[in-house]
Amino acid sequence: MSQVMVVDDSMFMRKFIKTMLVKMGHTISCEASEGREAVANYSKFLPDVVTLDITMPGMNGITALKEMLIINPSAKIILCSAMHSQSLVIQAIKTGACDFLDKPIQYERLMQAIQHATQQPCCSCEN
Repeated sequence: MSQVMVVDDSMFMRKFIKTMLVKMGHTISCEASEGREAVANYSKFLPDVVTLDITMPGMNGITALKEMLIINPSAKIILCSAMHSQSLVIQAIKTGACDFLDKPIQYERLMQAIQHATQQPCCSCEN
Protein backbone atom coordinates (compact mmCIF):
# COMPACT_ATOMS: atom_id res chain seq x y z
CA MET A 1 0.00 0.00 0.00
CA SER A 2 1.04 3.61 -0.49
CA GLN A 3 2.17 6.49 1.70
CA VAL A 4 -0.18 9.37 0.85
CA MET A 5 -0.10 13.11 1.53
CA VAL A 6 -3.53 14.78 1.64
CA VAL A 7 -3.69 18.49 0.76
CA ASP A 8 -6.87 20.53 1.12
CA ASP A 9 -7.68 23.83 2.80
CA SER A 10 -10.78 22.24 4.35
CA MET A 11 -10.05 20.25 7.50
CA PHE A 12 -13.31 18.35 6.93
CA MET A 13 -12.24 17.35 3.41
CA ARG A 14 -8.77 16.26 4.58
CA LYS A 15 -10.35 14.07 7.25
CA PHE A 16 -12.88 12.68 4.75
CA ILE A 17 -10.15 11.75 2.24
CA LYS A 18 -7.83 10.37 4.93
CA THR A 19 -10.61 8.14 6.28
CA MET A 20 -11.22 6.67 2.83
CA LEU A 21 -7.50 6.15 2.18
CA VAL A 22 -6.94 4.38 5.52
CA LYS A 23 -9.97 2.18 4.82
CA MET A 24 -8.27 1.22 1.52
CA GLY A 25 -5.15 0.23 3.44
CA HIS A 26 -2.97 3.25 2.68
CA THR A 27 -0.92 5.17 5.25
CA ILE A 28 -1.16 8.94 5.63
CA SER A 29 2.42 10.22 5.65
CA CYS A 30 1.47 13.88 6.14
CA GLU A 31 -1.10 16.51 5.26
CA ALA A 32 -1.22 20.20 4.40
CA SER A 33 -3.81 22.95 4.29
CA GLU A 34 -2.24 25.11 1.56
CA GLY A 35 0.24 24.93 -1.31
CA ARG A 36 3.43 26.19 0.34
CA GLU A 37 2.99 23.79 3.25
CA ALA A 38 2.26 21.00 0.75
CA VAL A 39 5.50 21.63 -1.17
CA ALA A 40 7.51 21.73 2.07
CA ASN A 41 5.91 18.51 3.33
CA TYR A 42 6.37 16.82 -0.03
CA SER A 43 10.07 17.64 0.05
CA LYS A 44 10.39 16.39 3.64
CA PHE A 45 8.30 13.19 3.46
CA LEU A 46 8.40 12.25 -0.28
CA PRO A 47 5.05 10.41 -0.18
CA ASP A 48 4.20 7.83 -2.85
CA VAL A 49 1.02 9.70 -3.84
CA VAL A 50 -0.47 13.15 -3.20
CA THR A 51 -4.12 14.19 -3.33
CA LEU A 52 -4.04 17.92 -4.00
CA ASP A 53 -6.90 20.41 -3.95
CA ILE A 54 -6.67 23.07 -6.66
CA THR A 55 -8.43 26.01 -5.03
CA MET A 56 -6.64 27.04 -1.84
CA PRO A 57 -5.59 30.36 -0.34
CA GLY A 58 -1.99 31.37 -0.99
CA MET A 59 -0.33 28.96 -3.39
CA ASN A 60 -2.96 27.08 -5.41
CA GLY A 61 -2.83 23.42 -6.37
CA ILE A 62 -1.57 23.92 -9.94
CA THR A 63 1.41 25.96 -8.70
CA ALA A 64 2.07 23.44 -5.91
CA LEU A 65 1.92 20.63 -8.49
CA LYS A 66 4.59 22.37 -10.58
CA GLU A 67 6.81 22.86 -7.52
CA MET A 68 6.47 19.21 -6.46
CA LEU A 69 7.37 18.07 -9.97
CA ILE A 70 10.56 20.15 -9.75
CA ILE A 71 11.43 18.28 -6.54
CA ASN A 72 10.53 14.92 -8.09
CA PRO A 73 9.64 14.71 -11.80
CA SER A 74 8.10 11.27 -11.11
CA ALA A 75 5.73 12.57 -8.42
CA LYS A 76 2.32 10.87 -8.37
CA ILE A 77 -0.15 13.69 -7.83
CA ILE A 78 -3.94 13.52 -8.08
CA LEU A 79 -5.63 16.90 -8.31
CA CYS A 80 -9.06 17.43 -6.77
CA SER A 81 -11.58 20.21 -7.30
CA ALA A 82 -15.22 21.11 -6.88
CA MET A 83 -14.96 23.18 -10.07
CA HIS A 84 -16.20 20.88 -12.82
CA SER A 85 -14.38 22.41 -15.78
CA GLN A 86 -13.02 20.39 -18.69
CA SER A 87 -10.34 23.03 -19.31
CA LEU A 88 -9.20 22.74 -15.68
CA VAL A 89 -8.92 18.95 -16.02
CA ILE A 90 -6.90 19.32 -19.23
CA GLN A 91 -4.62 21.92 -17.62
CA ALA A 92 -4.05 19.66 -14.61
CA ILE A 93 -3.13 16.65 -16.73
CA LYS A 94 -0.92 18.68 -19.08
CA THR A 95 0.88 20.13 -16.07
CA GLY A 96 1.72 16.63 -14.84
CA ALA A 97 -1.11 15.38 -12.64
CA CYS A 98 -1.73 11.63 -12.79
CA ASP A 99 -5.48 12.04 -12.44
CA PHE A 100 -8.25 14.47 -11.56
CA LEU A 101 -11.04 13.91 -9.04
CA ASP A 102 -14.26 15.89 -8.88
CA LYS A 103 -15.57 16.80 -5.45
CA PRO A 104 -17.41 15.39 -3.71
CA ILE A 105 -14.89 12.58 -3.99
CA GLN A 106 -16.35 9.12 -4.34
CA TYR A 107 -14.65 6.12 -2.66
CA GLU A 108 -14.47 3.98 -5.81
CA ARG A 109 -13.13 6.84 -7.93
CA LEU A 110 -10.43 7.65 -5.33
CA MET A 111 -9.40 4.01 -5.21
CA GLN A 112 -9.21 3.93 -9.01
CA ALA A 113 -7.12 7.13 -9.12
CA ILE A 114 -4.63 5.82 -6.53
CA GLN A 115 -4.26 2.55 -8.43
CA HIS A 116 -3.81 4.44 -11.71
CA ALA A 117 -1.16 6.72 -10.18
CA THR A 118 0.86 3.94 -8.58
CA GLN A 119 0.84 1.79 -11.73
CA GLN A 120 2.32 4.54 -13.94
CA PRO A 121 6.11 4.68 -14.23
CA CYS A 122 6.07 8.48 -14.32
CA CYS A 123 3.03 10.75 -14.56
CA SER A 124 4.68 13.90 -15.81
CA CYS A 125 6.81 12.41 -18.57
CA GLU A 126 3.80 10.82 -20.29
CA ASN A 127 2.19 14.20 -20.97
